[in-house]
Amino acid sequence: VDSQANVREDESKLTGQDRMYLRDHPEAVAALNKTIEAWAQRIRDLVQAFADADQGVKVALEAVGVDSNKDAFGKGNDDQLNGFNAGAQGDIEVYEARNVEDIATRINSGEKVSAADYAELNRSFRDNSSRAEFTQTFLNGMGAENTLKFTNKLNDHAYGDDKGNKQRYLDLQKGLANSLSNAMQDPKSEFYKNFRTQLNNAGLATYDLKVAGEAVNTVANGHGQKVHGYQSLVTLMQQGEGYSGAFLQDLATDIRKAEDKKQGGNPDIWDLYGDYNGKDRSWFANDPLDGVLGIIGRDPATSTAYLDPGPDGKNDNLQYLLKDRDWDITNTTNWRGNIEIDGADKADTDSRVGLGAALEAATTGHTPLGPKQDPWPVTPHTDAQARVMHDVIGELGPSQKIHENLREPLARSLASYTEDTHQILGGMGDSRYITSATGDGFFRDGNTTHVAVTEKDLAQFMRGLSDDPEAYATLHKAESRYISLEMEKIPDGATGFKQTNPLSNAGAVLGTYSAIREDVINDDRMSAYSAADWKSKMAYHVIGGVVTPLYFTTPVGAAGATVSIAFGDALQRSVDTWAWTLGNNMKAEADATANAGIADYYLDANHQMRLMVDSWADGRADIDEDTKSGLKNAILSGHDRGANTTQKYLTDTTN
Repeated sequence: VDSQANVREDESKLTGQDRMYLRDHPEAVAALNKTIEAWAQRIRDLVQAFADADQGVKVALEAVGVDSNKDAFGKGNDDQLNGFNAGAQGDIEVYEARNVEDIATRINSGEKVSAADYAELNRSFRDNSSRAEFTQTFLNGMGAENTLKFTNKLNDHAYGDDKGNKQRYLDLQKGLANSLSNAMQDPKSEFYKNFRTQLNNAGLATYDLKVAGEAVNTVANGHGQKVHGYQSLVTLMQQGEGYSGAFLQDLATDIRKAEDKKQGGNPDIWDLYGDYNGKDRSWFANDPLDGVLGIIGRDPATSTAYLDPGPDGKNDNLQYLLKDRDWDITNTTNWRGNIEIDGADKADTDSRVGLGAALEAATTGHTPLGPKQDPWPVTPHTDAQARVMHDVIGELGPSQKIHENLREPLARSLASYTEDTHQILGGMGDSRYITSATGDGFFRDGNTTHVAVTEKDLAQFMRGLSDDPEAYATLHKAESRYISLEMEKIPDGATGFKQTNPLSNAGAVLGTYSAIREDVINDDRMSAYSAADWKSKMAYHVIGGVVTPLYFTTPVGAAGATVSIAFGDALQRSVDTWAWTLGNNMKAEADATANAGIADYYLDANHQMRLMVDSWADGRADIDEDTKSGLKNAILSGHDRGANTTQKYLTDTTN
């Protein structure tokens, strides 16, 4: 590191062998460069932090020297126009907060604010958004109402009249959001209680926001429409991080109260004319409850706490969101000649996206998975997580219809319970899966919690998810990997039921998947995909290749033990057998793309099961060809059993 803070490799320290290695291994050079840049960025961050702190001191020194007790005529109690400041504050951050409040107030009033003032705003938020002295002083001075007006003004500039400086306003929004996060950490503090009350009052009030007006400039009934404060608040909060679980739950509770008819709310309170899903307007949280659920989804523990019905079933948040809530918050109009009249409300295309994130986090204990991250089929869960999963299946399963924006997150959730769904669908598992299905919805085996639902509810729930080919593929991949894990447990030399039962169980589960796949393809409800499209998309996701491992630690059972899990990594030889053979064969033939014909061949259950047995039995001295034939017969018989049972469930849509 030189005097100008430039970081570079010290070539004098490299040996000849080092140089040869770097020459032959470009990935090592890339890793070295990444390390160099990381150190350089760390130094830049530290230099910036010192510069920010220096500027904060400057602001405070300039403010603290001003006579604080001047009267209306320019004199104070000491008869001095520019005398001693008798009201000096002890915290630099207090002066910075007052300075920021002054600039924000001028922005709210429509004054022209200089670039230097905007830079000072950004500097102050960047330096102080983690300091309660600053954040609470600023928010106290502004009040909730003016804070919401401020964020609306910033959005008006960013997405309206000053798009050229959009990043400036987005940076300020992030600083403002993080300041709110910091200030609202302690629910027992007086500041928290007072500001929550202010937020509730301001959240129910309405404000001007250009995006709302521009969205309806051709709709007569929408002229002059305003947005509610909670919509602006959640729009702001989406830019921040680190919110306390208590604040998120309190906010969700307050928003629900505003809209829930049973709690005296108005179900149409958030309704607006216009589309807020496109690239120009999707930043606006027109559905504040779904928006705050998306933020809650970043915090698995809070997600579970908010959605868990509890041992006594008294928490009805999950029931409200899945069954009772009015999700149609977009006003529509129709033309009758030259007259425009109101039409039926409709849901946004991004409806329930936040709910999906919260459900995935609540049922799995980790944040929603990203691209190329698959759920691991043997995942530890807590009682509360299993209780949420049980109730989701029970609520949504019987209709066999699940909203499109919930299918993929819930498929990832369910796939993490494959250890349990395999036993339930196989029909030969622990009897506690049956006895607990209509009780607590889970049971414990030592420190391990297992979800318990009826086979019928589970099959119907899976059918609803499978309208989305990627959701089906997620479940299919997890089940395939779990079957491989189970087959690896069969000891060498096993005979009789110890050898055939695991295969019969596996066949029954794959029979369920066959029945579901057939029902999807033949269903009149398939409008988004043709049968060929569905199969192609499903096959593409099945052969996606090795996924990025996701490591995290999750609590297990009542004892509170923790287990580190690697999701998506090929940890066992079993996972590296037929599932990867299948994928490699498909890739070789399809050149990494899937089509319906390839899907039909390689994902045909009979072919899949034979390949499974062959891959597992290969190299085992205790299994000859006759034994192998018998095992194939066991798994094929199980398949018929599972398929026949599931077909009956899929024709019964009664609750």
